[in-house]
Amino acid sequence: MTDRDRQLEKMRTAEGFIAALDQSGGSTPKALQIYGIAEDAWSGDDEMFALVHEMRSRIITSPSFGGDRILAAILFENTMEREIEGRSTSDYLWGEKQIVPLLKVDKGLAEEKDGVRVMNPMPGLDELLDRAAKYGVFGTKMRSVIGQANAGGIQAIVDQQFEIGRHIASRGFVPILEPEVDIHCPDKRGAEQLLKEAVLRGLDELGNGELVMLKLTLPEEDNLYREAIEHPNVVRVVALSGGYSRDEANERLSRQRGMVASFSRALSEGLSAQQSDAEFDATLNASIQSIFEASKT
Repeated sequence: MTDRDRQLEKMRTAEGFIAALDQSGGSTPKALQIYGIAEDAWSGDDEMFALVHEMRSRIITSPSFGGDRILAAILFENTMEREIEGRSTSDYLWGEKQIVPLLKVDKGLAEEKDGVRVMNPMPGLDELLDRAAKYGVFGTKMRSVIGQANAGGIQAIVDQQFEIGRHIASRGFVPILEPEVDIHCPDKRGAEQLLKEAVLRGLDELGNGELVMLKLTLPEEDNLYREAIEHPNVVRVVALSGGYSRDEANERLSRQRGMVASFSRALSEGLSAQQSDAEFDATLNASIQSIFEASKT
């Protein structure tokens, strides 16, 4: 059994959740500030990314951060290319922790049109996938955002996600498609219904063996995405916290059968650069356990 076979089996069947550690250029300063590092602590992107890698390394190397409760970790490109304890981040995750490495590949969002923000063009995608393959990355993630219950806009988002996702799958990766519904969408329930219908159509068009994962906003209607969870082409359906507090995200998630977490901000909530290692590990352990329990449904 190859590493990829073991990783696929873990992603399909194991208990646990995905840790989203993929804040990129635009969201990194806010993530560092929440962590207790002010903007005057760095000068330029190189120093900023070094600081955020220290934060991510502290999370990943924590004794509480292990493959017994965490299925996978989503990395930012810059994190993939750095090392933890002398090993590439991907190699450390899988080799040391038995956590599947995933990579964020999108280049941010276009301006809103028809109530949605599709992804910016990704002209360097194939080159990035070449590097990801060398690092042993299993899958990818890309995000777009739905702000209004606009059928045309939602279909455009889903079409783009599946088109690029199929290309990524053809390169040997399992893509996570992330058409996020903004939790402040005026008709969130209506947008989610339109999204579900479009996603199911897209799934039904996939060929035998074309595998994807889905990362979706916690829905207003419990178990809305059950058909997607059970679809033969879907490895896993995971939930984003989307701005909900960890407590609310966990409570909503616990009502969704077969859906597991892929939390970013809700995972790191309460962590601080000023904490001792013991305090940091205890806080992270409590966060991981609460998300793990909410995902076991």
